[in-house]
Amino acid sequence: MEKEAKIFLSGHAGLVGGAIHRLLISLGFKNLVTRSFKELDLRDQAATAVFFEKERPQYVLLAAARAGGIRANSTYPAQFIYNNLMIQTNVIHQSYLHGVKKLLFLGSSCIYPKFCPQPMKEEYLLDGQLEPTNEPYAIAKIAGIKMCQAYNQQYGTHFISVMPTNLYGPGDNFDLLDSHVIPALIRKLHIGKISRAKEVTIWGSGTPWREFLFVDDLANACIFLMENYEESNIINIGVGKDLTINELAQILAEVVGFTGKLVFDPSHPDGTPRKLLDISKLTGLGWRAKTSLKEGLALTYEWFCRSPWSQMETT
Repeated sequence: MEKEAKIFLSGHAGLVGGAIHRLLISLGFKNLVTRSFKELDLRDQAATAVFFEKERPQYVLLAAARAGGIRANSTYPAQFIYNNLMIQTNVIHQSYLHGVKKLLFLGSSCIYPKFCPQPMKEEYLLDGQLEPTNEPYAIAKIAGIKMCQAYNQQYGTHFISVMPTNLYGPGDNFDLLDSHVIPALIRKLHIGKISRAKEVTIWGSGTPWREFLFVDDLANACIFLMENYEESNIINIGVGKDLTINELAQILAEVVGFTGKLVFDPSHPDGTPRKLLDISKLTGLGWRAKTSLKEGLALTYEWFCRSPWSQMETT
């Protein structure tokens, strides 16, 4: 991408969009176009069309999405499928109509089957049943992938789809009811530390295996792929190794400074047993993550302690 090119970054205020925004600015990209949700509701077809007609971006990074953890996905399935389908459909279609040079669509590792062979290769997509707790979200993301591929095939567009593993980092959502596992654990353990609790209860059995990628590394991978990847086929972004939720909780307790007992509650769902991405396609292009898990967790906790989240009530 040319430094002077007009780039539309959707979802710039979110976890992923915020990291991409920081990176683009640091790299010297000055012609960035962003809109808050109040300024532009990308679910609105007419408003999105007006925006593209006025701004005519040359490149699009589609990071806007409705995302959340197991509870949020189970509680708001209609919102997850509707919001994501509408956002991505409008942005992808308008990008085609207005001659966008290249678009990057951000998917998720949850698109793969629940009992997918490990590590998960890109070609395993649609080879089995999805995880029920996030099926509406996964179906929306799969639809976005297939839309990009269809437009490339029929219209000759250059739309790529990337599949990041589980993400964490500064700017995450630390709501105890709707967040993903790392921000939820950070907040729970922080509350346990400041209240001097003897124990902290963690949802699930602690046995599922998960892979985690620091969000600034994801941002770096996205820009790398915008400049080095042209295929319609999806490409995984991850670190290539995983650990159990129990092991993650132990590391986080050390990072946060919580010295009490960790109690797992198996009455809550675990989700997919394991989600490890095969990243050989990405590493073959010459990219690898730079941030270790413990380093990334420490940076995330430092950000959390400076944020309003650390001062909120426990409920």
